[in-house]
Amino acid sequence: MDTATVARFEASRHRLASIAYRLLGSAADAEDTVQDAFLRWQAADRDYVEVPEAWLTKIVTNLALDRLRSAKTRHERAVGTWMPEPLLDGDPMLGPADTVEQRESVTLAVLTLMERLSPTERAVYVLHEAFAYRHAEIAEILDLTVSASQQHLHRARGRITVARIGADLDHSAARRVVEAFVDAAASGRTDRLIALLTDDATGISDGVGGLATTLIRYASPQRLAGAVRAGFAPTEAKRRLVGGSPSIHAVVVNGCPAVLVSLGDRVLGVAILEMRADKIASMRSIAAPHRLGRITDAWVRSEHDAPLVESW
Repeated sequence: MDTATVARFEASRHRLASIAYRLLGSAADAEDTVQDAFLRWQAADRDYVEVPEAWLTKIVTNLALDRLRSAKTRHERAVGTWMPEPLLDGDPMLGPADTVEQRESVTLAVLTLMERLSPTERAVYVLHEAFAYRHAEIAEILDLTVSASQQHLHRARGRITVARIGADLDHSAARRVVEAFVDAAASGRTDRLIALLTDDATGISDGVGGLATTLIRYASPQRLAGAVRAGFAPTEAKRRLVGGSPSIHAVVVNGCPAVLVSLGDRVLGVAILEMRADKIASMRSIAAPHRLGRITDAWVRSEHDAPLVESW
């Protein structure tokens, strides 16, 4: 394959990865999907490819849908341990963020809600809301009629908009949210934490070290605040478990304020805080190493603000 042909694919790589990530909720699977598309691009008779960007979009979208429909993927997502893979702000896989719909489509809340959609509904929603494809273009990509594409979008919006959580905080605002959260958690006072939460706040966690066999859910502000208070209490046993005294940082993850706990170049965990009306409506705590690979790589390469807690 000549250099120009490779360059043409590489020019679309970030956009293709962003589509695949939104469809799959996994950076690792998105990367594999894009690599599979590159192999198809290598093998294609490119003389018959009139618009390479459109051709590649169709290939990546359908490869991602094949993954969603596979028996292995359905089983993994059905056993109660699946969570979206978080991405640090600035990661090109997050894709476009010019509109509210684009920013919300990559929050962990919406990526989780998309699990309720059929693969086709999911694809129509992502292509239309996040990448501004017209229904005629989506129909061509998915081999649908235009009216079917419109119906899939209508159903998808109905299942997703009910729980939309804004993702419009800038870094300064996100840091203030995280700082207040960490201060309240470190105080050991449940009432201070509850004051930061909405009346219907909930939480979800993959457990200490990400080792929970099923996801742990906190169904009320009281349960969530109690779990956070206990989790933030430093002990020697916890330090031995992680291998030292980690630092605590305020970051933005998938468009939302987040607590990031690191030890050297290792990201030990992130807690993403989803906001509604200036309060925390949900917390998603992720510690499993296989979910933190890409965010760890990005963390090592990035410059960091001063930690909220230097040594926990």
